[in-house]
Amino acid sequence: MKRVRTLMSVALGFFLFSSVAHAELFPSDGPPGTTVTISGEGFGEFQNTQANRVEFQGVSALIQSWEPDFILVKVPLEARSGPVMVINGSAKREAGIFSVTNVRIDSLNPAKAEAGSLLTIVGEHFGNTAGSRDPNTMFGVNQVIINGIRAEVRRWRPTKIEVLIPANAKSGDVEVRLASSDPLPDGSCCAPVEYAVSNAVPLTIIPSIAFDPTEGPIGSKVILSGQGFGESRPEDGRIYFGGKPAIIAQWSDRTIVAHVPLNAKSGSLMLHREGKEREIGTFTILTSQISGMTPPQGPIGTLVTIKGKNFGVYSEAGGTAYAFDFLSGGNGVEIGGVPAVIHRWLDEQIDVWVPFSAKSGPVIVKRGGATPKNDGTCCDRQEIVTLKAGDFTVVQPEIHSYSPKEAGLDEVVTITGKGFGDFLKISEATRLSLNQDAHDWHNYRLGQDVSRSEVLVNGIATHVESWTDTEIRIRVPRRPAFGFGNPEGFEPDVTKGELILKRGSWDMLDTGECCTPKKYVTIVGGPFTILQRGLPDKDYWNEKGRAQ
Repeated sequence: MKRVRTLMSVALGFFLFSSVAHAELFPSDGPPGTTVTISGEGFGEFQNTQANRVEFQGVSALIQSWEPDFILVKVPLEARSGPVMVINGSAKREAGIFSVTNVRIDSLNPAKAEAGSLLTIVGEHFGNTAGSRDPNTMFGVNQVIINGIRAEVRRWRPTKIEVLIPANAKSGDVEVRLASSDPLPDGSCCAPVEYAVSNAVPLTIIPSIAFDPTEGPIGSKVILSGQGFGESRPEDGRIYFGGKPAIIAQWSDRTIVAHVPLNAKSGSLMLHREGKEREIGTFTILTSQISGMTPPQGPIGTLVTIKGKNFGVYSEAGGTAYAFDFLSGGNGVEIGGVPAVIHRWLDEQIDVWVPFSAKSGPVIVKRGGATPKNDGTCCDRQEIVTLKAGDFTVVQPEIHSYSPKEAGLDEVVTITGKGFGDFLKISEATRLSLNQDAHDWHNYRLGQDVSRSEVLVNGIATHVESWTDTEIRIRVPRRPAFGFGNPEGFEPDVTKGELILKRGSWDMLDTGECCTPKKYVTIVGGPFTILQRGLPDKDYWNEKGRAQ
């Protein structure tokens, strides 16, 4: 009786399975690895991977899910177009027709690209996704291979893939590889991953070229860094800023130095050589702007600050690949028509010293530029673009009074007047050109005058307690009371002399370089006597006064 019931159950299951009203495949076509849904009724319960199978023209597929009304499977690598059979034990049922498509690349955009750039692959039958991000998962990961090197996938769609070209990629074939998800012979997961490979399409990797800066005013130095430029500039070697040729200051195999021309426009930075053009990037031309200037007046040696933006770099007119090279190329500041001494030149702030020969008048910021000759060398035309920062009044320091006129050591003396300016705490060794001399390995010698604003008492610099435009407070120095020496001899007593105010500054040389020796404006206040007050006790010098 039990055997009869078993036979009846098998027959009933076969009848139910083979009498499915309908079954549908979705999608009905796709490349290997595609997930296919088979929906319908009466598929029965899943028992094991040997009894429950789905075959594509006799090739078993990996079953991901099996329910009585739907089945999920992966199209196997060796699948062929034709009927898809659902098998449950000894029962077999056709679920529909599936067309296996071949993954194909139609085009690459661009066909020539730099390593590290984005590559778009257009084609068909790539599948909906690249799969899991983990290459060690059981289903594998779809890949894009560039000359044997795997590329990083940014976006994967059925007809378009975007990848980053690897930094170590070389010219060669691009292939799309779809990972298989096939079962083992017993139907369980999973066989080693293999790939369905597309047609190969060649990609040319061109050397990357970097440039810096990406924006700046006219005259800016722009350095192109790469490889394969050639050891010297070819006859047709050119750099274009927005379609306008630039002055080329250096051309070597790995470096090109160019200067933004006067007539440059924002737009593409183009490299032209040996009959070919290549767009390097976009360069933006900036216009210098001034927002303010302080102070509006002062004596020589005053530090004037000009604020704004897009001033660029001061010394960049040379052919080196460095940010500065001590050549200003016409950049500068004038005060009353006299070149000022540049202390600091930043993109948003310029600080200048009022020169010794300065005259009252407008403060003008100058930016030099040029247009190249037909062969790209300098220069067909040179101009200075000017921008007014304000007006500056040069004042002459005056001493109206000082008190006391006699004082002991360390005592405070107050000087009143006008036009003293600000006390400049920045010290230097008399010549601003020392940094360039040191850079060029030249021998140089320090001078004795290291201050631009000082008060001397009997020839000796004093300690400044406070300094405003109308009042200076100093302490009487100690050295005059003890004497001092120099190569010419020794002065044992300089307690009598004069009180003198000094302001120092320089002038630019006629060549436009910095600078003449420092010169001073000297204002004599009058006689001054240092009293024998504040000296150590006389007993200090004998044995009685010494610490035992």
